Amino acid sequence: MEPGETIVEALQREVREEAGLLCEPATLLSMEERGPSWIRFVFLARPTGGILKTLKEADAESLQAGWYPRISLPSPLRAHDILHLIELAVQYRQQARHPLVLPHELPCSLVCLRLVATFTSVQTVWVLVGMVGTPHLPITACGFTPMEQRGGIKVAVLRLLQECLTLHNLTVETKGLLGLQHLGRDQTDGICLSVLVTVAFRNLGSQDEPPKVRGENYFWWKVMEGDLQSQLLQRLQESSVVPVNR
Repeated sequence: MEPGETIVEALQREVREEAGLLCEPATLLSMEERGPSWIRFVFLARPTGGILKTLKEADAESLQAGWYPRISLPSPLRAHDILHLIELAVQYRQQARHPLVLPHELPCSLVCLRLVATFTSVQTVWVLVGMVGTPHLPITACGFTPMEQRGGIKVAVLRLLQECLTLHNLTVETKGLLGLQHLGRDQTDGICLSVLVTVAFRNLGSQDEPPKVRGENYFWWKVMEGDLQSQLLQRLQESSVVPVNR
């Protein structure tokens, strides 16, 4: 990305420079990250215009572009990591695993996480809520320590939860992204990732209540509104989120 760009503007510029095509993104397919200093977004998009780049137009961005059947891609490939991404796009078009997700153009000064941390029991959902100021979903910046720089968002998730939960008897799973916000203008080139997280007891016995919260800065909010509860349960049971890979 270049300074001042939104994520969608960067996507469209890259496609135009490397393939000669105009496009509109349909949805975020996945996010790859190696800590807050290296994040790559993978989109499913559709062409809306332009002309495929030819060999006569070769430059530092690319040599040329063309359409190929996915079972007979040109060889040799510059990188083989695209093969998994192509299959991911095919699977999404056949059966979408998550709703359409595009970035919300809202400013953020840091790379940070907004946690939707959940505990479930017998079709009941609790969500962890922060109590400092107005009740809110917990938010934390990423990359405070060298371990977080290397370990990615899962390390930041655990750090935040350690503030209020005793984790040695719990299992914490980062399911994926529900959404993201970014603007990129006015020196606010940060990203806020809304991450769905599950918290469960290691002991598989029946636990009807969420784990006890330490201190007064957080509490478990029991979701009573029927539609919201159904949506959360569906997202959790079907892993209906944008996957995060390393």
